[in-house]
Amino acid sequence: MSEDNYEHIKVEVNEEGKYAVISLNRPDKLNALQVQTVKEVSDAMYSFELDPNVRCIVLRGTKDFTKKPAFSAGADLSASFGPGVKPNVPIHMSIAMDMRHRYYNLIEEFPKPVIAAVDGYALGGGCELTLVCDIVIATKRSFFGFPEIARGIFPANGGTIRMARHIGLARTFKMIYFGERVSAEQMYEWGYVSFIAEEGEEFEKLVADKATVLGNSATTSLTVIKKCLKFGTEVPVSVGLQFEQLGFGVNSAAGDVKEGITAFLRRKEPEYKGY
Repeated sequence: MSEDNYEHIKVEVNEEGKYAVISLNRPDKLNALQVQTVKEVSDAMYSFELDPNVRCIVLRGTKDFTKKPAFSAGADLSASFGPGVKPNVPIHMSIAMDMRHRYYNLIEEFPKPVIAAVDGYALGGGCELTLVCDIVIATKRSFFGFPEIARGIFPANGGTIRMARHIGLARTFKMIYFGERVSAEQMYEWGYVSFIAEEGEEFEKLVADKATVLGNSATTSLTVIKKCLKFGTEVPVSVGLQFEQLGFGVNSAAGDVKEGITAFLRRKEPEYKGY
């Protein structure tokens, strides 16, 4: 899909850093999410799946905000749930949520590193979108939260399950029950935010630096690491160790392994080529 076909996002490639930036681009709605939005994000990411020149994805809100800075303020409640979906029929609503889960799951399962670059609000579905990324970089003016309870609903795009695994049950209960907004600095202390910076140039440089590090790393190693951490930790340790063993075998055949070891022995910087 060419960029001209995207209505809700913008896509740019940093050739030197070997990473792509996908920007949620609905500034007038604080980047509110529709099914189309997360589908476009997923489609754009997978267009780079086998591209050796794009080894990392940065997912962010548009820099050109018109109201307030936002990664995403959550679901677009004015949008329909999809063709033929009737809001008052339980099975229809369950199917509608299954559709959303498919795209969130695809984003989480993308084999290359994904950075959520958060400047401003990451609320509701927007907060859930950061949950399916690998690294969260945020500005100090950012907030995370689940305001759904005020509308009589709850974060059902994976929010209850994934957030509890990141910050624990007690903190997640508090966030969801009371709809509290939690500062980026607090989320950093809890270990959810990986890096934090002041907004503006400091934040942009931090995101670019971290994306460039991953973009110039050994792609197969990163993929195996991601599989082991995301899925090997969801099963018994004995099964997770099987992930590691098989992953080590897969990685051993990658050209980047030979490059990395050779560079180490020759005391030079490796030049990884990707897949």
